[in-house]
Amino acid sequence: MTDFEPVHGILDVSDEQSIYWEQWGNPDGLPALFIHGGPGGTLGKSGYRHRFDLDRTRVIGFEQRGCGRSKPHASVADTSLSSNTLERLIDDIERLRESMRIDTWILNGVSWGSTLALAYAQAHPERVRGIVLFAVTTTSQDEIRWITEGVGKIFPEAWERLASYAENNVTGYKRGSRRLIEAYRRLMNSEDIKIRNEASKEWALWEDTHVSIGTDGFVRDARWDNEAFRLAFVRLTTHYWSIVATDESEILKRMNRIQHIPATLIHGRRDISSPAATAWKLHRLWPNSTLIIDEGDRHGGASMVEHWTAANARLSTES
Repeated sequence: MTDFEPVHGILDVSDEQSIYWEQWGNPDGLPALFIHGGPGGTLGKSGYRHRFDLDRTRVIGFEQRGCGRSKPHASVADTSLSSNTLERLIDDIERLRESMRIDTWILNGVSWGSTLALAYAQAHPERVRGIVLFAVTTTSQDEIRWITEGVGKIFPEAWERLASYAENNVTGYKRGSRRLIEAYRRLMNSEDIKIRNEASKEWALWEDTHVSIGTDGFVRDARWDNEAFRLAFVRLTTHYWSIVATDESEILKRMNRIQHIPATLIHGRRDISSPAATAWKLHRLWPNSTLIIDEGDRHGGASMVEHWTAANARLSTES
């Protein structure tokens, strides 16, 4: 492989926000954008770049407003999230494309990033050459209700702890009568730093629990040790899951806008957090999509990553 020098920078967008971006691979290659999960998941150690042929591809990643190296950071209590909307995130991607002087690009989205990739593609279909989605979500009301409450039927002990903390610390919240996601959104915007910190730890424990099926059992994610990461992740997750989710996914209603775009949808059969029904519904509405259900994997895993790499190789060859 040719040794291309990576570059990175900060892009000022709207609402006094700035987003971190980085570029890997061939600067003259086929443009591709990676959209991370979470919400608030960040680029981590940039392992996504290994899913592309960097000799042939110009790979760009960015950290969504409020997380990672983007500013202002959502972990700070007085950082307003009023401008953290799906529409603003779409605009950020478009500003990034324009700043890079890219005409069209391939999109890769992981988990929440797949929701954002779909939303961007539907807003700007003329800018998208192909799409690869990994751990497919559309952030519908049904999906959020399942991951925050329904999965409690599989992990009743862990959900009891999650719900009890909300009942003990959110005035007016009672399980079964109000949405748990809204209770945690209120907790993460509390003026009391102790409450925010404790609530983020409870949420992190729940996250590690409901993704444990299909692995060697419960494993604590080391990223939670970083307080700023944990606070931003949980605050952004509860924020977006409260404001974006609708009774019926708006994304599914707008699939006619991107039916012509080639896509690969990769999902794990053992993904308890995000059941394969969403990927299946999306595929049935997308004639130009290929659905890969990995029978052995969960919400990500080695086998799914192989499919992800192969899908990008096919797109780069065909584009």
